[in-house]
This record gives sequence, structure tokens and C-alpha cells, in this order.
Amino acid sequence: MSRHKTTPDADVVMATMRVIERLGPSRLTLAKVAREAGLAPATLLQRFGSKRGLLLAVAEQGAGAAPACFARLRAAHKSPLAALFAALEEMACLCESPEALANNLAFLEIDLTDPDFHRLALKNSRQTLAGYRALLKDAIARGEIVKCNTLRMARALSAMAGGSLLSWAILREGTVTRWLRADIETLLAPLMRKKAGRGIMSGGAKR
Repeated sequence: MSRHKTTPDADVVMATMRVIERLGPSRLTLAKVAREAGLAPATLLQRFGSKRGLLLAVAEQGAGAAPACFARLRAAHKSPLAALFAALEEMACLCESPEALANNLAFLEIDLTDPDFHRLALKNSRQTLAGYRALLKDAIARGEIVKCNTLRMARALSAMAGGSLLSWAILREGTVTRWLRADIETLLAPLMRKKAGRGIMSGGAKR
């Protein structure tokens, strides 16, 4: 009879993500993750096979997370536009500090150079763009924004959000969330209906 896992793989992945934010993937070791997760290094080796296997598990969890994230935000916000702002602001979790962003970007380097990681990053990117586009379509239908090319706007929002985080990490003025929100508002302001824009841009969207 197999033994039950005392620590679920999902918890190990979360522990790995915390270590990545502090140290980056290059300085990450199974021993450091094991210490963070409260497990023996041999246990991680048995479950994931190697450091690369563990990092792939992190990428796999991220690749499937977008639909659930958008569903959660849709449930939390009556306004599609408010949900869109919230979805974009989720990216701020990558940037709790400039150092954390640098370490997360080091993982992106793996995504861009390793085919197995790129496949997962591509899946996540496509799902994220689809989520943005669906919220834009809903916002148009609700009369919150004017008609636009939702595919191009979704791509523009995604690109802007990533660049906004980098800009904040260099300039370091105010909080990253406020910085990101200001850039989102600048991009979306020309599309917003006046009534919808007042509530969303003031941060006062109602459920």
C-alpha cells in the first residue's frame, strides 16, 4: 500500500515559487525548497526527479491557472471592466519588490529557451489573452467601453502591463499596484464610457 503524501505537490510548488522570488531559479536547490516546504530533499527528488522536474511542475501549475483566476475575478466583480482591472493587477504579485521581479524574469528566460517550458508558457499566454478579450467583449456589451478590436486591445493590455512592472522596478515611485493601475487607466481611458469610467478609475467599482 502506498503512503499518503504529507505535503501535497501543490504546496511544494508554492514553496518553490517563494524560493524563486527570493533567489531566482539559478540559485534554487532542492535542499532550499525542501527546507521551505518542510520536507527532506530526498522526498523532492523522489517526487519530481530533479530540479528541472520541479521547475516544470511550477510551470505546469501556472499554465493551467488562468481560467480559474478569471472565473474567480468574474465572480468577485459585477462589472466586467472592474474584473479586467483586477485581472491585470494580478500581475503585481510578480513584483512585490524589484528583486522579486528580477528573479521571476529569470524564470522567463527558461520559458523562452527551453521547448518544454515554452509550450507551457505559450498555453498560459493564450489563455490569459483569451481572458482579457472575453472581459473586453463583456464590457462592450454592458456599455462600459466603446467598441474596439478586442484581440488587439487584449494584446496591448498584456504588453503594457509587463512593461509597466519593469518601469516601476526601475523608477520605484509609489506602490507597484498604483503604478500599474495608472498605466491601465491611461490605455483604457479613451474607450471608457463616462459613467463606467468614473467608478472604475477611482478604484471604486462596486460588486
